[in-house]
Amino acid sequence: MPGNGPELPGTDVLCTDGVITAVAPDLAARADPSCDVIDATGLTVTAGFVDAHRHVWQAPLRGSGADMPMSRYFVEVLGAALAAMSPADAGRATLLGARAALNAGVTTVFDYSNATHSPEHTDAVVEAFETSGIRAVVGFCDPASLGRATGRATGRVTGALSILGPEYGDWDTAVAEIRRGRDLGVMVAAHVAGPCVRRLRDEGLLGPHLQLVHLNAVTADDAKLLAESGTAVVVTPTVEAVMGHGGSAYGRLAEAGARPAFGVDVVINNPPDLFEPLRDTLRTARLATGSTSVPPAGDLLLAATLDGARAVGLAGVVGTVEAGGRADLLLLDGLGHLRGDRAGAVVSCVTASDVRTVLVDGRVVKRDFALLV
Repeated sequence: MPGNGPELPGTDVLCTDGVITAVAPDLAARADPSCDVIDATGLTVTAGFVDAHRHVWQAPLRGSGADMPMSRYFVEVLGAALAAMSPADAGRATLLGARAALNAGVTTVFDYSNATHSPEHTDAVVEAFETSGIRAVVGFCDPASLGRATGRATGRVTGALSILGPEYGDWDTAVAEIRRGRDLGVMVAAHVAGPCVRRLRDEGLLGPHLQLVHLNAVTADDAKLLAESGTAVVVTPTVEAVMGHGGSAYGRLAEAGARPAFGVDVVINNPPDLFEPLRDTLRTARLATGSTSVPPAGDLLLAATLDGARAVGLAGVVGTVEAGGRADLLLLDGLGHLRGDRAGAVVSCVTASDVRTVLVDGRVVKRDFALLV
């Protein structure tokens, strides 16, 4: 699946120094003898998944909030649990969350990192991502952390800003933070329901530098504003349903041309993979339309790869299987008997247990179902 192109059976992928340098048949026969050759016969090779919104530090709390409403989440998780987390805890929790993501086929994560609230916490979080082998865009809640992380993060770990947002905090503060991020050339992520979209447009703040998450109350007209401005949009359907955000805005955003991406969000009540939100969105769309042809299941795979890359500021870097992109790849099991529409099968049938091998930047971080990092 190079970009939005056709599936290419019997095709090899050559990776050199972390970059995809060729996609063509019979490359193994022509490659340097010293190359590490991974036999992918019968497997499905696709771009690594991009999780465009996750609070990675919450990994140790997995499963603790099956019935937790937002009111308790603010008190128990963002209150008590976060306050009790030391820098060492933040590092260990981030490493655990990054490894869980890699194991599930997520090669890039946008971490809305509430845990980076001190210089020591920031250092621990960045070091954990560097150690994990995952590609991460760390959304720091303290703008000063951006400068602290510069120069110590690898090329796989980059910075962004995560802000409270105009619907959850002071409007003037949100405006200033969005403008600051735009001036610094980094993505700014905010949780929103949707009513602020038009006001953000009037302030000249919409654009690809801004990532808006959830948008459950966005109108069709405002979805068009987001699409026209190129604003990054992310939905987290499973968490939104469980925690009472409202119905997913994926359909409204997609119909407007806004190219929504997916996020896991939190694992207190949600598995750490993107297969579940993909299927949840497919089911919702089919129930709404009463048709098995809208949308084609395979189209949703782009939301977890190419559109995810756009939503985290890495368009042209990851999200496709094309020469020139970074070699972030998945080898998926269980579909070797199919002779077509592997993309649709990935969306409708594959689970995290089918993720056999994972590469990030050309480095094998999971091989034959075993994590190596």
